[in-house]
Amino acid sequence: MTNRPVDAFSSLSPGGRRNFTDTLRAENAGAILLAIGTVLALIWANSPWRDSYTDLSSIVVGPAGLHLNLSIADWATDGLLTIFFFVVGLELKREFVTGQLRKPATAAVPIIAAVGGMIMPAAIYALVNLAHGGPSMGGSAIPVATDIAFAVAVLTLFGRRLPIALRAFLLTLAVVDDLLGIVVIAVFYAQGLAFGWLGAAFLAIGVLAVLIRRHVTAWILVPLAVLAWVFMHLSGVHATIAGVLIGFTVPALARDGQDRSVAERWEHYWRPVSAGLAVPIFALFAAGVSLSPDALATTMTEPAAQGVILGLVVGKPLGIMLATFALVRLTRASLDPMVTWLDLLAVTAVAGIGFTVALLIGELSFAPGAPQSEPVKAGILIGSLTSAVIGSLLLAWRSRAYQRREVPVPVE
Repeated sequence: MTNRPVDAFSSLSPGGRRNFTDTLRAENAGAILLAIGTVLALIWANSPWRDSYTDLSSIVVGPAGLHLNLSIADWATDGLLTIFFFVVGLELKREFVTGQLRKPATAAVPIIAAVGGMIMPAAIYALVNLAHGGPSMGGSAIPVATDIAFAVAVLTLFGRRLPIALRAFLLTLAVVDDLLGIVVIAVFYAQGLAFGWLGAAFLAIGVLAVLIRRHVTAWILVPLAVLAWVFMHLSGVHATIAGVLIGFTVPALARDGQDRSVAERWEHYWRPVSAGLAVPIFALFAAGVSLSPDALATTMTEPAAQGVILGLVVGKPLGIMLATFALVRLTRASLDPMVTWLDLLAVTAVAGIGFTVALLIGELSFAPGAPQSEPVKAGILIGSLTSAVIGSLLLAWRSRAYQRREVPVPVE
């Protein structure tokens, strides 16, 4: 056993570097489409045709006998967003099997940083609401999530000259953050658990796992996956969790002479569907909030919205910084020689961009029509935009510092 200090920002392997740069390219495209969906929602919801936006979102379709008579907005949240979580599951599986999370020493850094980046925003949210009498404590989990698409896009645009280790750290932290967010959704937002249906969902997913390893064609797998989703929906656990669990069943190691694993190939196929269709449509129906002066005034005085904004802008970077600092000081972990604490601060500011998962948790925390519902959505947008601006400025500042020092840019 070696006594060499654990490098908190270890270099990527050639395969990991390739996967990392591929992810950056995909996330940039996804971030643009997500932004387009968000802007369209805001324009539509604040236009003279705002009633048509509400009416379309409220249209109910689906069989009532299976409790699938959902509104269009609910289908976007519970149905299409499952594709996003399926891709997240594939990504997590590859990280745990072949990526940085496969080594406990390396995985400990982003895991502890992500935990710190979840505890602090939730604590700030709780303190803000307790100061107002605790009217909206159920939304404490809203500011804990980082939107990987937006965060990586901002880092790519404004942090071009930063060490590759920082980019890898943000990506890995965001992946862990997604995993912990999924756990929060599964544990704390399950409603009226029906264990029979939950067992049926796990059985369907187990059959899927066997069939995937036997290379069964997709025309059998897709209906079975839909059935697993229906069972998960009926069980009371949020239906998107089915997507994550199915993603976990996909083999992440290449076998039988394959150049790529099934997980890598499926992620390659499904990511465009997630980034180009599922997430933008979800944003279209989830981000449509009023931006009138009265609505914004209500947002700034609503404790839940205040907690979300402060949690994202202050809590996320503070929690990640404190957790990483404690890890470095109390263990043998160390920063990469090229990385400074100011570099880390710039990256953690970007982690305050919470969108997709934050909006989902916001909808689960406060039902449509609740007094907190619209202000919380606006708070997520304001907090995320503020974090993006602060992060962009800090990243640009650190990039200029590296440019002045003439530090070579790592070749990707």
